Amino acid sequence: MTKVYFDNAATTALREEVIHEMVSVLNENFGNPSSTHSFGRSAKSVLESSRKIIAKQMNATASEIIFTSGATEATNWILRSAVKDLGIKQIITSKIEHHATLYTILALEKEYGIKINYLPILDDGSIDLSILNESIEYGSQTLVSLVHVNNETGEILSIDEVGKICKEKKAYFHCDAVQSIGKFVLDMNLLNIDFMVATAHKFHGPKGVGFAYIKKNTILQPMIYGGEQEKGFRAGTEAVHQIVAMAKALELAYLNLEKEQNYIENLKKYCSETLKETFPGIKIIGNHTFYNIINVVLPFDSSKTSMLLFLLDMKGIAVSRGSACQSGSNKPSHVLAEFLSSEDQLKPNIRISFSHFNTKEEIDYLVSVLKEI
Repeated sequence: MTKVYFDNAATTALREEVIHEMVSVLNENFGNPSSTHSFGRSAKSVLESSRKIIAKQMNATASEIIFTSGATEATNWILRSAVKDLGIKQIITSKIEHHATLYTILALEKEYGIKINYLPILDDGSIDLSILNESIEYGSQTLVSLVHVNNETGEILSIDEVGKICKEKKAYFHCDAVQSIGKFVLDMNLLNIDFMVATAHKFHGPKGVGFAYIKKNTILQPMIYGGEQEKGFRAGTEAVHQIVAMAKALELAYLNLEKEQNYIENLKKYCSETLKETFPGIKIIGNHTFYNIINVVLPFDSSKTSMLLFLLDMKGIAVSRGSACQSGSNKPSHVLAEFLSSEDQLKPNIRISFSHFNTKEEIDYLVSVLKEI
């Protein structure tokens, strides 16, 4: 059976070079990086080299990179510590954030009574930043938490604009860069971002490892207490093989960025044009979306909604309706519910997300299967 993977916003296949790097560390650098003998020093050396490699890709300093199990852990830590230790009284966010952000903020509201302001969502699925400036009282204890690239629609946030407003109003800015890191140049020396989170498996690295960017001179308290690993912020022996693989994946992502971005942009354009020609009445969500994500509402009867992903899977095609974290839920997408009409929410929608491993022939196959359905 033909197998086609169009769910790269959920996770990505590892590059061969990344697998090789990870296996090499497992074989040769298995020591505990906290040990003082030669085996430990060797592991510590590759660990810290990886930190420097990751920092270099974003024009940050190595001391600003803290390794975590992924972006969900990092987001929980940053938001909780901001409220508990930085005295944040207000968080400004949107209702189309990843649930790692939304659920953490709701828990903090319940536990600490913080104020939450949700920015409006426009008809195209973008966040309305027009009221952000007036929503922040100058010098108030405010944190703005917004996603750079929405994981369901691909809508792109102007992090330059948000960062400038936050800097002017002396508010903190936490950015979920999970979908953009490795696919978009982020210069932390120019961007006014205080906290950023990323996870390796979105840029062809392994699962179970990610990092937090914590701007220098910003003091948070540990997320896990114990040893002195990760400057005391996250106790526990580091997964050196995963961290080294993550650094390799990010390095390769930026090394190949221009070539792979152009290739993927052409795939997305071809997919969009082919879908429009084949299915008059199709709705492509968003006006300013990321180059590897396309989310469409299909002009099919609503009776096909519940079975569409199953039918595609039976033909070997992997797509999704939205976040993989919610794939087991029967509830409609919390993102699309914020701006799609009730009628469009009932129709089948799919998120198609590309990588450099995909081809136009795979798009043709997807369209042919959709025609059969």
